[in-house]
Amino acid sequence: MTRFTAADLEAARDRLVPDVVADGLHVLFCGINPGLMTAATGHHFARPGNRFWPVLHLSGFTPRLLEPSEQGELPSYGLGITNVVARATARADELSADEYREGGRLLVTKVERLRPRWLAVVGVTAYRVAFDDRKAAVGPQERTIGSTRVWVLPNPSGLNAHWTAATMAEEFGRLRDAAGA
Repeated sequence: MTRFTAADLEAARDRLVPDVVADGLHVLFCGINPGLMTAATGHHFARPGNRFWPVLHLSGFTPRLLEPSEQGELPSYGLGITNVVARATARADELSADEYREGGRLLVTKVERLRPRWLAVVGVTAYRVAFDDRKAAVGPQERTIGSTRVWVLPNPSGLNAHWTAATMAEEFGRLRDAAGA
């Protein structure tokens, strides 16, 4: 893995990370926003310690553990990745409520265009703010976006100590079963 200096990571704040999407996906995963390592590499969930890629595999969404640099393979499994907020930050708590709400509005437009079966937002707090749903909990939501159903998943960040990789994989697996992926 390439080593990045603090200056490299700071410079990454201005980089946009392209979505990994296609029309008609089974599941469009939606992160909160790119971290600085993701922005520096251009690969979603790139920070060492983020459990997204291991959990994706443990839950059965992918037949093997993918590296962040292999994100381009996701559409072949009917999967994609986007973010609620495009701006890269060191921590999600650097984002404002207005950024979340605007990101939610833009996400709705994206989902209406791409029409995935499921939108899976990884991070219940981000979902609550972006969609003004203070009572949302992890799991399937009543909200739909057109014909797209919505599921909230636990945040795979290594900072989320409330969920282990195994318990996250169980929740991701519930979504996989529901999505027929």
